[in-house]
Amino acid sequence: MREPGAILLVACYELGHQPLAVAWPAAFLERAGYAPAVLDLSVEPFDAERVARARLVAISVPMHTALRLGAGVAARVRAANPRCHVAFYGLYASLNAGHLLAHGADSVLSGEVESALVDLAGRLEREPRATARPRPILAKLDFPVPSRAGLPALKRYAHVEKGGRLELAGYVEASRGCKHLCRHCPIPPVYGGRFFVVPEAVVLADVRQQVAAGATHVTFGDPDFLNGPGHALRVARALHAEFPSVTFDVTAKVEHLLRHRDRLPELARLGCIFAVTAAESLSDTVLAHLAKGHTRADVVAALRAVRDAGIAPRPTWVPFTPWTTLDDYRELLDFVEDEGLVDAIDPVQYSIRLLVPPGSLLLESPALAPHLGPLVADAFHHRWTHPDPRMDRLAGAVAALVAEAADRREDPAATFDRIWRLADETAGAPSRAAVAPRPERERPPRLTEPWFC
Repeated sequence: MREPGAILLVACYELGHQPLAVAWPAAFLERAGYAPAVLDLSVEPFDAERVARARLVAISVPMHTALRLGAGVAARVRAANPRCHVAFYGLYASLNAGHLLAHGADSVLSGEVESALVDLAGRLEREPRATARPRPILAKLDFPVPSRAGLPALKRYAHVEKGGRLELAGYVEASRGCKHLCRHCPIPPVYGGRFFVVPEAVVLADVRQQVAAGATHVTFGDPDFLNGPGHALRVARALHAEFPSVTFDVTAKVEHLLRHRDRLPELARLGCIFAVTAAESLSDTVLAHLAKGHTRADVVAALRAVRDAGIAPRPTWVPFTPWTTLDDYRELLDFVEDEGLVDAIDPVQYSIRLLVPPGSLLLESPALAPHLGPLVADAFHHRWTHPDPRMDRLAGAVAALVAEAADRREDPAATFDRIWRLADETAGAPSRAAVAPRPERERPPRLTEPWFC
């Protein structure tokens, strides 16, 4: 197991970022004396030779898209190397452990998995039939600096667009897990309300190596940067002190943006240029069913607080749920235009349909029961049906429109306009006149990878 390439770590998709979910396990394994190879299939072709050399292939599945891709990868791995041990690790691994173990996986790990991967490698050295089972691991880790040397260059990944320029973007995490229990999120079933901070020195060392590789911007990919606000600010201050010209973005809950609104101006001074927040809906009914911990009024107040601090808001949405009415959807589009958010929201956000994976806290909610269908095991989610058939038809039509627009790189404002007219048509309302976007307008900062699921 200790010869170069005997362990292969495979990333399938991490929102366009250089995959930290591979870089960190690689560092843990290297510290233990192993020499893992890495493969990122989001930017590299499948490498049958690397797979054939491996005795352990560990596939990272931190999100639903990665899992769907990873299942196909596992089949190709089995075909290329039938004797190797195939492991899945990440948030979506334990949620779908039953199906994965029944369809080619030998081990499934989730939670704080890096030490468990090292342990699995050690046990496979002694006993080739050893396995790791899917109970989430929630032990505090001794983090090394992520090992990125074997990964493709940053220029292969999503860039940051700021001031009309495209620049290289790095990706770090200052914490993992989350202390909140939003019902639709995949984190609570695994972490159960716990989160773990990454030492400041480790985060800064990871920033340092990515800046050396050309990054002028860093995404803090924590599920919620403000879960530990004191730690978050210390990290941001240290980053700015060492790299005053490097900008960054964060993700934070609406309620945290309000609770810590007095800290937002400092984050802006330290280099935060935009903040992603999972607003999800403007319907208080939907927000209550999702246990989001905020209201429509809170969304409005949080967006104002972020803007007043000098940070560009980038709210994200789940506009199709069993409880979202057609009027709700149209009101969301009105709100986006009224608040000047058209350029702050990637069009894919208007197509997101509530995902209900196995193990989701939503499955415990009586409100979902009337709409819930069977588990589609090989697609890793439960089917649900909206009580208003128009909403299911609109969801499909918007998804197709957005995909087509993305393929031909349509101006997002033009896509938004078409979505709005489609919603009006579905409602039988007079369609508003088409509005041609100004191509020379200044757009707020963003990452060039728009997919958030």
